[in-house]
Amino acid sequence: MLSISVKYTKDMPVLYKTFHFIRNHFSTLLALGLIAAFGRVLQLGGFGQISPVFNSVLEVVIQSSRIFLFVFVLGESNIWKGWNQILRFFTQKKSRKLQLRSALTTFKQKWLIIIVSLSGYSFFAFLMNYLIDASAYQTCFLLHLKTNNILETTASEWSMLLFLKNISVIPFTIIFETLLILWLSNNTRFASAAGMS
Repeated sequence: MLSISVKYTKDMPVLYKTFHFIRNHFSTLLALGLIAAFGRVLQLGGFGQISPVFNSVLEVVIQSSRIFLFVFVLGESNIWKGWNQILRFFTQKKSRKLQLRSALTTFKQKWLIIIVSLSGYSFFAFLMNYLIDASAYQTCFLLHLKTNNILETTASEWSMLLFLKNISVIPFTIIFETLLILWLSNNTRFASAAGMS
């Protein structure tokens, strides 16, 4: 069992780290996902019609929660560290060159691992999307929400679809892509943080 786990982390470090990160920071990730999820439901009239101004405010809130998630992951659960990474990339030319060179080197050396990781990510993303679509179109869940006055009777399947996507596949994608950037740009630090060698 241990040898399988070690092989898995070596072959798909980014995917492994993604699930590890989700497990360790589940409550924070869920809270950020719920902000975006409820924002989308409100925008789609799931709880009644809203004004154009409120719709725009909600869009800012939704996108801000996603940016916050990106920075949170980039800083490995430390917001200030994440912002500093972004500032360093745009303000320190030498650091930026080193990171880009490291990313290119890692890509050349580990291209097969990248393909395997992307394939693994694609499988899980497809599975989540399939389950979300099935719950919206092949179950009575939406009707149940309407009949119990949780959603407006005029609410479409998109209210439920985007709610579920914003607490599952969208955060999963942001986390995976951010960790992929970290792994490509600084493989040694990433391996240390992930508990891998």
